Amino acid sequence: MKSVRSSWVACALVFAGWILPTLSQAMPAFARQYNVNCAVCHDAFPRLNAFGESFAADNFRMPHWRQTMMDLGDERLAIPKSLPLAIRAQAFVQGREGEDIDLATGPTGNKSSFDFQAPYLIKLLSSAPLSEHITFYFYGIFAEKGGNGEALIEDAWFRHDDVFGSGVGAQLGQFQISDLMFPREVRLTFQDFYAYRAAGVTYDRGLILDRSVGPLDIAVGAVNGNGIRQNFAIDSPGFNRPDKMFDRDSRKSLFGRLGFAAGPVNVGIFALTGEQKSATGFAGAETGDRDTDKRIVGLDLSGSLTPRTHWFAQGLWNEWKDFLDAQPGRDFDWFGGFAGVDHVHNDRWAFSLLYNYAEADDFRGTGVVFEGIKINSLSLSASYYFMRNLKGVIEVNADLLGEDSAGPPYVGHQTKEHYLLIGFDAAY
Repeated sequence: MKSVRSSWVACALVFAGWILPTLSQAMPAFARQYNVNCAVCHDAFPRLNAFGESFAADNFRMPHWRQTMMDLGDERLAIPKSLPLAIRAQAFVQGREGEDIDLATGPTGNKSSFDFQAPYLIKLLSSAPLSEHITFYFYGIFAEKGGNGEALIEDAWFRHDDVFGSGVGAQLGQFQISDLMFPREVRLTFQDFYAYRAAGVTYDRGLILDRSVGPLDIAVGAVNGNGIRQNFAIDSPGFNRPDKMFDRDSRKSLFGRLGFAAGPVNVGIFALTGEQKSATGFAGAETGDRDTDKRIVGLDLSGSLTPRTHWFAQGLWNEWKDFLDAQPGRDFDWFGGFAGVDHVHNDRWAFSLLYNYAEADDFRGTGVVFEGIKINSLSLSASYYFMRNLKGVIEVNADLLGEDSAGPPYVGHQTKEHYLLIGFDAAY
């Protein structure tokens, strides 16, 4: 990401700081800790209501949080009376039209039009206040998308809500940059917010500083820029030393968001500048050695049509400069976004409509996988709540794009992506 030395990054953050706090997903551990109903924070889990958003803004604690701690006769020790843990689990049956495509040879034969996706996801979640101003939050994935035998920690951060009494909040750890706009973890649809994934503004390691100034919510941050899966051995002192680096260089991605209300509409302006590795190899599917500039500008909008009907929209304009090793000096611009409506009909039913769109026409004809940054789909989801923390889900997705038949290389939109999904989503 953008060539900015760490010292300059630190100075920029210290002088700039402020943001909307990251919103949590469904956390029954909070219900246990504070002895409250899940409906206090969720109008239809995992979607947060106004109180849930306020709870997150108060650093994931209620005013009487001290009463939920063990009485050990030491005011400088805060240990919850019970270990704050929660589980989230999902299982689905899916009928779909997509199939596995090899870039060089085309369809591989791996194709299932009727698929038992159970379990689809199992997560362990935990959070606790550790002091008057510091909270820790994390969740780990035991299995996701059939990935048995692996474990991955995604969100994992410390947050201080009032650094040096300045009113500035600071969050250090792993988080999704996109949580500054619309947190993916609290969406009602199975279908994802595709633009965030394609733009690379999901999980990374770094620091966010945030503050409200009058009607404005301001946030700035810096992240390593290479996600959360990589680390690098520190071998310079000698052979087989024990430590690791999480970043490959001293350059960071810098980003920020300015949020405000314009009448009934909540408005957010987002920007990111940094570097990413170039694309090389067959169909551009390999990571190159060059650092190339990356710029993102985003606009997010949201509001409510009625107390039970809420809408949201996001646009991201991306510029990848000198990105392909095979076409040096050429810049690529692309756009991605989504829009949706959530309607909480009653205590039993909630509905969500999500439209995803992206186009990357600058990559057309390049023969690289980034021709596939295009989507035009409409998803309709219905959730039936057997209990506050257990819902049945039925979702249908319509793929509005035509198929790309050209190849090799087989890049772009090679197959339709219609699906019908039925299953369960639970948190306890």
